[in-house]
Order: sequence, then structure tokens, then C-alpha cells
Amino acid sequence: MIRRISTKWVLAVLAVVVLPFLGFAWYVHDFVSERFADDVVRYHLLGHAAELSERLDRIVDERREDAVVVAATPTVAEVLLDFQELGGQASASGESPASFPRGTYLLNQLVQRRGAAEFAVVLDLEGAVVVTNSEDAEGAGLDPEVERRLREFPWRGQAWFTSASTGQAVTLDQARFDLDPGLLEGQRPELGRHFGFVEPVRRSGPTEDLLGCVVTLVPWRVVQGEIESYGVRRAGGISSGSASADIYDSSYAWVWASDADTILAHPNRSLYGERVSGPRIALPMMGEAVRDSGGSGMYPDYEFLGIRKKAAFKQGRTRAEQPQGLGWIVGVGVDYPDIYGPVEEITTTIAKASAIVLLLAILVTVVVARRTTRPVQDLEAFTRRVASGDLDAQVTVHGHDELADLARSFNRMTRELKENRAQLVEAEKDAAWREMARQVAHEIKNPLTPIQLSASLLKRAYEEDSPEFPAILERTIEVVQRQVGNMLDIARDFYTFAGQHRDPVPVDAGVILAEVFDLNQAWAADGGVRLEKGTSLGRGLMVKADPDEMQRALVNLVSNAIEASESGGVIKGTVGVEDGMVQITVLDSGRGIDEEAESRLFEPYFTTRSSGTGLGLAIVRRIVEDLGGAVAVTNRGDAPGARATIRLPHHGTRSEGAPG
Repeated sequence: MIRRISTKWVLAVLAVVVLPFLGFAWYVHDFVSERFADDVVRYHLLGHAAELSERLDRIVDERREDAVVVAATPTVAEVLLDFQELGGQASASGESPASFPRGTYLLNQLVQRRGAAEFAVVLDLEGAVVVTNSEDAEGAGLDPEVERRLREFPWRGQAWFTSASTGQAVTLDQARFDLDPGLLEGQRPELGRHFGFVEPVRRSGPTEDLLGCVVTLVPWRVVQGEIESYGVRRAGGISSGSASADIYDSSYAWVWASDADTILAHPNRSLYGERVSGPRIALPMMGEAVRDSGGSGMYPDYEFLGIRKKAAFKQGRTRAEQPQGLGWIVGVGVDYPDIYGPVEEITTTIAKASAIVLLLAILVTVVVARRTTRPVQDLEAFTRRVASGDLDAQVTVHGHDELADLARSFNRMTRELKENRAQLVEAEKDAAWREMARQVAHEIKNPLTPIQLSASLLKRAYEEDSPEFPAILERTIEVVQRQVGNMLDIARDFYTFAGQHRDPVPVDAGVILAEVFDLNQAWAADGGVRLEKGTSLGRGLMVKADPDEMQRALVNLVSNAIEASESGGVIKGTVGVEDGMVQITVLDSGRGIDEEAESRLFEPYFTTRSSGTGLGLAIVRRIVEDLGGAVAVTNRGDAPGARATIRLPHHGTRSEGAPG
């Protein structure tokens, strides 16, 4: 619960200032980012995915056209015819028809075209290598080991060769051919991978007999290069030299196989060959989005490597649409921080402006609140001083407003309280002395009356020379002694209640209680009450107390128990330890305590008997509490009678045989 006025002021200002800014920031963030930014991003990602997919389709078409042109060249048909005439042994016998160099030259020209095939091979219908390119894209001769592998590659054992041997054109999806032993695929996996085309070679003429086929292998780095050069640009064609050319620095693209699950190309080369639904990536919903779509659309927002992303996809021409299509799926993605960068900048600007306005509002409010609440705080502090008894406290008055009037009223009230307190103290002192004098006079009057009557009887017997004078004298002396003893008890009670006592020393609580039981044994026996001690009375449990005061307190408890018991009653005493406190218990079997008297037992001068000062239990409580303990007198509950309990701090245990 808010109590301070200054805090309420600050909260009120915060509500007035902050809520409008928060509402505006929410509007900007929600409507601008969720509606405007999302629409723009969706448009750009879908457009660039379609553009990149068309670009890859165009590359595939161009490379296929290269293979078709080479396969349709008469030189390739002549090479295959010459190879057939030699019985397929040209390479083994070393014979080299004139068509072979021309075929090799043709293949070298194909390889040296920019972005074309890296390897080109002419195969006969049995899968035997007739000619290959002998130079690389730069015009340098192939490494002999590469050329050897190219000729010894098991072309006939490939799954597509059956279709090629029947005259069908085949498109080869990305695969590893391992033709160059010097490649470090772990660093650049695209260097060991190719995609390609198989085109049939036919005899020129009306029969168009099938002679063999041409295989062209395009390096996968062509596709990887397209992926790495991709980047979403701002609409309007801002040049890359502009500081704001790249709206999405984290944008990137990738290529999946037609199964919508296998990664074929990615800026992160370690993902080559990984399955999107596999444990490393674990994004199966992305593949499902492709399979459930019509070939293009948005992926569901996803998180990869701890970063939220948004992406679109476009599937290239599939085999179903075109017999030689590959159906690659192009994805274009961007990180969330880049998408909402401008929106976050606006939000940040609003937040900073809000913070500045809020800080100024808080500062002004705090200054005003302090100037307003300082008199109230001073008044509160002086009120506490007055409550603690300092009636000389006076509040310093500033100004002439309502708070100043309140301070003046407070000062006037404290002056009046001081005057009234002095009068009250004097009145209380007079009342206390009068009550003490009345009580002392009342208690002393009781024993003086029988003394006066006995003295008068003794005087008359003496004057009349009564023969019973000796007996009367003896009775008078007995009465006087007994009543003087009562007055001494009364004086001792008042003295003890006044709080005069000696320094405490270690005493055995069990021994003290046993002594009290022994002192009251005769009195209890006269009333037919039995005092029980012995095994139920713990010995050796030490407490620190004045032995006389301790005995006095226990005498008062035992005396009360005897007076409350009837003939045949039993009073039990026990001493034990509980929770680090020595507990002394006196149980009687008397009438118990009524509810009205139970709440007033420890009040001075309160008593339920016709005689006594009413200080017994009050003296017990003062003695016990001065020793750091507690006393309680309650009904037993489990049986008729009362239970008196004293709890004092435990100060060790006296060993057997030690003096107590």
C-alpha cells in the first residue's frame, strides 16, 4: 500500500507522462512493424526468391544447351563412328584417327567457355570413354591423375546410363564424382561436386542411329557463387557504394534438393548434405511448408542458431513440368534484427525521448514533492519524539500556508501536553502515596486490633487482681508475638515488592523447591493436604537467582496451592528442562481459578482471600521477570486444580555430590 504523498505524486506524473508515450510506441511498433515492415519484407523476399530461382533455371538451361550443341556436332558423331570401326580398341592400341583430336579440341572449347562445364566426356553405347577434354577452363593441360580418373570412371555403372544408352537425355543432379584428388572438400565442398547433362549422339542421315552420348559436368561452384553473391537491396537500385545500400546485411540464400529436405548449397558450407528435418537443423516444418505449397511462398518464422529469421522460397522447374528439370528449391532468408532495424531505431528514439521527458518530470516532481512533504516529515519526526516522551520538541515553522498552520498547532499542543503531563505526574504521585498509605494502614490495622484488645484485657485483669492474670498474660504475649510476626510479614512483602534484592548467584532449583516443601509440610498436614516430591523433583538444575528471593517466590506459590486445596488434596512439585529453560511446576488439586480472577492474578493488591496484602503473585512475577524468566498460573485442564509454572534460563547442571 502506498503511503507517502511524494510517491503518489511521482506515480501520478508517471501515469500522465509515460502512458501516452507507451501508447504511441506501441502503435509504431505494432502497426508499422507488424503491418508495414512485414508486407515490405514479404514482397522483397518472395521477389528475390523467384528471381534467384529463375537465374538458376537459366543457368541450367544454358548448360544443357551447351551439351545439346556439342552432341549435335558432326565431329562427335565422326569420333564415335571411328571408334566403332576400330572395334572400341583405339585407346588400347594407341591408334588415333584424325577425328579424335578434333573431338578433344571441341570439348576443350566447351570447357573454356565462361561458366560452362568443367569436364566433358564422349561415351559409346557400352559406356567406354572415347574422348575427353584435355585442358581446363584456363587452357592448361589437365593433371594426368585427373585425366586418368576421368577415363577410368565407371560411367557404365551409373544409374542413369541405362536411360542414356536408349537415347534419352538425362539431367544429373548435384553429386560427388571425386575426379580431382587434390581437392580439400572439407573446406570447399562445392569443388568436389558437379551437376551435369547426358545428351544422345546420333548418326547424321535418315536413320539417325544412336551412336553414344556426351556427358558434361558443370562445377557446383557456379551455383555456390550465385548463392554467395546474393543480397537483398533497397528498392530503387541504390548502388552498393552507398552507406545505406544494404537494407538487410544478414540476408542470404540457399538451395535445397527437390525433396525439400536436403541442402545442396548454403553460405555455411558445413551444412552441405544436411537434412533440414535432421537433428542438427531440426526444422521439419520448413519442408512441410514447401510440400504443402504451390511451389512458392513464405516459410513459417523460425529460429536457427539462436536467431529468429524470416524467409521465402521458390521451387524451380521440376521433372514433372519438364523431363530434364531439377526442381531445386531456392530459399531467401533474413534475420529479424535486420528486418525490424528501422522500426527498432524509431522505437529506441521514442524510448529515449520518453526517458528524458520522464526524467525531467520525475526531477521536477521530486523537488516539488520534497518542498511540500518536508514539513510533513518534520512533523512526523517531532510526533515520534513527543510519543517517546520528549515534550520539549518544537517544529520549525516555514511560510504561512496550511502546513505552517498545522506546525503551529502542533507546537501549541506539545506545550499544553507538557503542562498537563506535569500536573498528571504530580496527581499520580499523590494518588500512589495515598494508595500506598491506605494499604499499609489497612494491613497494619488488622494485627493492631487484637493486640489492643489483648492489652486492654490484660490491664483490667491486673487492676482487678484477677486470679487468671498469669494465663491472660501468657495469651496476650502469644497474640502480640503472632501479630508482630504478621506485621513483619507485611513489611517484608512491601519491601520485596519495592524491588530491593541482592545480586543473583547459581542455585539448585530442585533444592530450593524441596526446602519450600519441607517448610510448609506441617502447615499442609494440619489442613489434610499431602505434599509430594522425591523422584518427580529434578535435582542439579541450576539457575541464577537470589536464594532468599527464589525461596520467597516459591513459598508464595506453594502457600497459594495449600490455601486453594481441601482436605485430602495433593500438591506436586516438579523441576525439569524444556527448550533451554528450567521449568518449575507446582500442581494442586483444589478448586482451580475462575475466568474473572485469572486475568488479574498478578495485579498488585488483588486477592481472592479475606486476608493478605494481595502482593504475593505480583512479587513472584517481579522476581521471576527480573531474572529473565516468566511465570504463569492456569487451570490444569487434565484434572481439577491449578498449575503454577516458573521458567528461568538454564545455567548448567550440578554434578552428583557437588555442593548445592
